[in-house]
Amino acid sequence: MEIRNIAIIAHVDHGKTTLTDALLRQTGVAKEGVSMDSNALELERGITIYSKNASIPYKGTKINIVDTPGHADFGSEVERVLRSIDSVLLVVDAQEGPMPQTRFVLKKSLELGLKPIVVINKIDKPAADPARTEEQVLELFMELGATNEQSNFPVVYTIGRQGIAKLKLEDESKDLTPLLEVILAHVPSASGEHGVSSRVLAQPFNLGYDNFLGRLAVARIYEGTLKNGANVFVKKPDGATRTGKITKIFTFSGLLKVDADEAVAGDIVLIAGLPDIYIGETITTDENAEPLPAIAIDEPTIMLNFLVNNSPFAGREGKFVTSRQIRERLERELEVNVGLRVDFAPERDVSAGQPEGFKVSGRGELHIAILLEQMRREGYELQVSQPQVIFHEENGSKQEPFEETIVDTPNEYQGAVIERLGTRKFVMKDLRVHENQVRITFEGPTRGLLGYRNQFVLDTKGEGILSSRVIGFRPYAGEIKKRAVGSMISMTTGKALGYSLWNLQERGILYINPATEVYEGMVIGNTSKGEEMSVNPTKNKNLTNVRSSSSDEAITLIPPYLLTIERGLEVMAEDEYLEITPQSVRLRKQFLSEIERSRSRRKE
Repeated sequence: MEIRNIAIIAHVDHGKTTLTDALLRQTGVAKEGVSMDSNALELERGITIYSKNASIPYKGTKINIVDTPGHADFGSEVERVLRSIDSVLLVVDAQEGPMPQTRFVLKKSLELGLKPIVVINKIDKPAADPARTEEQVLELFMELGATNEQSNFPVVYTIGRQGIAKLKLEDESKDLTPLLEVILAHVPSASGEHGVSSRVLAQPFNLGYDNFLGRLAVARIYEGTLKNGANVFVKKPDGATRTGKITKIFTFSGLLKVDADEAVAGDIVLIAGLPDIYIGETITTDENAEPLPAIAIDEPTIMLNFLVNNSPFAGREGKFVTSRQIRERLERELEVNVGLRVDFAPERDVSAGQPEGFKVSGRGELHIAILLEQMRREGYELQVSQPQVIFHEENGSKQEPFEETIVDTPNEYQGAVIERLGTRKFVMKDLRVHENQVRITFEGPTRGLLGYRNQFVLDTKGEGILSSRVIGFRPYAGEIKKRAVGSMISMTTGKALGYSLWNLQERGILYINPATEVYEGMVIGNTSKGEEMSVNPTKNKNLTNVRSSSSDEAITLIPPYLLTIERGLEVMAEDEYLEITPQSVRLRKQFLSEIERSRSRRKE
């Protein structure tokens, strides 16, 4: 059977998963309502976090499809996938056109010499402009240094939701057959001249985990036929070799894993039996084979501490609260989360009463927030410090990560966005107006974006779209003054009462509802004037036996800005921890009492 391997790449929310689901339904391997996004967090947020494999049969050909994430924070997932496939479907929204992540994934594909097929999706949107989008895609190809062959890409127009594809906009079509025909015509066959090789060469590009089988490798077979029970050599990119035995092989059929006795060159398979296998290693039956080229992964850009929770409410909700349990969970995460780095031996100042913890580095706030959300759902309880950017030293100068940021916003909000990003050391590179919308391109330090997204939602009344991608390390941009608000800190422990919150809401934005339990040193809101303020949210109204005209005023509370993990990571100050438990997200000062905070300030 012929095999074709493709990955679906795009900016977040341009319709990759919807299109893949439609292909699975049309070829009869998935029912209505079944989706590639199977993880609970993916379904809730409507985004892809982990790349996934599926395969569809068409005209006697097996088409392996890998659906990749669109968020820059999960870029390490995309890079690994691109190494193991033969062509990509670049999906672009017909209204939005190419976005930062489109550029990121396309750049990676072109560098690897892949020839993309461009899919212009959502052509049924009221403001869709397929012709303009196609022109912008071609410009992007040229800009990224595509060869003549790569720039001469086939274009398919689709409506992913309805499962319709067309080669020309005026064509009549009722399904995705035109897209499947283009895949057969333009994607090279994977089971080519290597199929007859006597030795096996395979390389894992992703990892999985099974409670019974242990660690699993998702691998592409480049040469030979891999048999179940085979004794193999596993080679690191530097040539170091160890032995192992394949205990199970699964191939993909639709979204299902199918037990197989053997798998041939060109196929993408799931392998069990190699407990210490890692991404980018080479699996072979020939001890003298050269290892396949290593798979490089972009470095992390932000770092924060994962600490044992030592707040007054510690241990109330979590099942796993000790540093040993947190360490074991992070070790498990490192097996499958390649963009993550953990330093298990960070310094801690015992004299200052700091809890035990570990330094965790990731690709962005969302990357870390997803991990924290998964941990709290599993019953873990911990606290984290404010995310900090990772700096590099190069030729004696300090370097920091920079990002390209694209903002789409209605015209009337552009002034606020430009001013706000300007104070955060961002430089405007391009501004384009289309009807009453404006698209502005900025470049600036990652530090400037930390904590900005919520402000952006307020500045654009929720109508703006902000997306960014890391463009590398550049010289340090200088100090950035970001925090215009101070913290409102509880000076007592107890239950917050509506009456005191009613009085406090004039001072800033509250993070808690009435009847929320608070403790001394917990941050319950921010102050608009910018200074820290200790308050008593548990104070009730003094009752007397004298009635006055003002005593029966109705209490009207503004809905609070309830903290989620992402919001907490954005609004927290340097001297605060975000406490995360299975049911609660709280913000607190590192030193809970006013006296301890004064003492630490004097020390500094």
